[in-house]
Amino acid sequence: MIPLEEALETVMNSVFKTGTETIPCLLALDRILAENVSTDIDMPPFNRASVDGFACRKSELDHDLEIIETIPAGKIPEKAIGEDQCSRIMTGAVVPAGADCVVMVEDTEIVPSGRVRFKALYLKENIAFRGEDVKKGAVLLGSGKMIKPQDIAVLASAGKTFVTVSKMPAVAVISTGSELVEPSVFPAGSQVRNINAYQLLAQIERAGAAGKYYGIAKDDEEETLQIVEKAISENDLILITGGVSMGDFDIVPDVLQRAGVRILFTRVAVQPGKPTTFGIHNKTIVFGLPGNPVSTFMMFELLVRPLICGMMESDWQPVVTRLRMNEGYTRKHSDRMALIPVKITGEFDVSPVEIHGSAHITALSDADGIISLPVGMNTIEKGKIVSVRQI
Repeated sequence: MIPLEEALETVMNSVFKTGTETIPCLLALDRILAENVSTDIDMPPFNRASVDGFACRKSELDHDLEIIETIPAGKIPEKAIGEDQCSRIMTGAVVPAGADCVVMVEDTEIVPSGRVRFKALYLKENIAFRGEDVKKGAVLLGSGKMIKPQDIAVLASAGKTFVTVSKMPAVAVISTGSELVEPSVFPAGSQVRNINAYQLLAQIERAGAAGKYYGIAKDDEEETLQIVEKAISENDLILITGGVSMGDFDIVPDVLQRAGVRILFTRVAVQPGKPTTFGIHNKTIVFGLPGNPVSTFMMFELLVRPLICGMMESDWQPVVTRLRMNEGYTRKHSDRMALIPVKITGEFDVSPVEIHGSAHITALSDADGIISLPVGMNTIEKGKIVSVRQI
C-alpha cells in the first residue's frame, strides 16, 4: 500500500502524449488547444464608438455644434471634424478624424437650428481605442487550454476557422461482477444496477477524452480476459471497475497479469479508494478501480483525470478554495488519508456531507468538493480553515 502522493507520481511518470489534429473551430468546444493562438489584427482594429451619440471635440461641448455627417457601423467616415462641427455616430462605428470623444445621444438635444446642444458636461471619451484590448501579434489563447464557448469567439476574432488540438485519448470502461445489471433492468434478488460505468463515462467526457463502454464482464476469468485484451488492443487507457479487492471473485489483478500488464501498484493509502490497481501494457495504461461508486469517483478525480490531462498536455488544475469548517469531523481510524465529501454551506463555510460508506453514491450529489484528513489525524475541529477541492 503506497501513499496517494506516490501513486500520483507513478501515474504521471507513465504519461505519453496523444499527438495533435487540426479540426474546425466549431467542433473544438471542450478540446485541449495544442497551439498558441495569436491575433493578426489590433483589437479594436480602429478607434470605435462605444455608444450611440455624437463624435466631437471635448473643448467644444459648451456650445452648439453643426452635424456634418451620419456614420453607421461599417462605414468609413467621409469627413473630419473641424471647428464647431460634430458627426452623428452609431455604436461600433469608426470615430472620424478630429474627434476626441463621443457624447451619448441621451446627453444631447437637437435645437431648432438643427445643431446639437449638449445637456451634460463631458464625462468620458466613450471611444474604444485601436489596440487597447489586444495588440496585433499578441497571444490570445495558450496551448494546453480547454476551449470554452467564449474561446470560440476569441478564435473567430483572430480569423481562425481551424485550430490544432490534442487528440483525445481513447478510454475503455469495463465493469466487472456477475451481480451487475444495466440501469434499464429492474434488479432482482442480489442484483445491483451498474452505475460505475456511466459515472466514469461522464467523468471521462468532462476531462476532455473519449470514453467507450465495453459492457459487464461476469466473474469468469476467461470472459474477463477476452474483454480486457480487446480493450487493450483498441485504446490508450483502460478503466476496469470492481474485482480488485481481496475476495474469492476479485480476479482482475490476475487477469491483468495474464494479459501482459505490468502492475506498478495495487493498493493506495486512502479511504475510500484503497483497492486501486495500476499498470502498463506497452503504451496502454490500465487502472483497476474499486467497485464501490464513491471510491471509483474519488480515484478517477485524484489519479485518472490528471493522467488524461497529462496525455493531452492540458493545463488543467483542480480548483481549490480555502473555507471554514462549519462543524467538526471525527473518524475512528487514521491509518489512511481520508477523503471527505463536503458541501459549501455559506460564503465562507463548508460542512461534511452525511455519507454511509463508499457505496452511498447519492451522497456525492450533495457534495461540492472534497477535503482530506492526513494519516495519523482523526479530527478536524469546527472553525478550522480547510482546503476544498471542487468536484
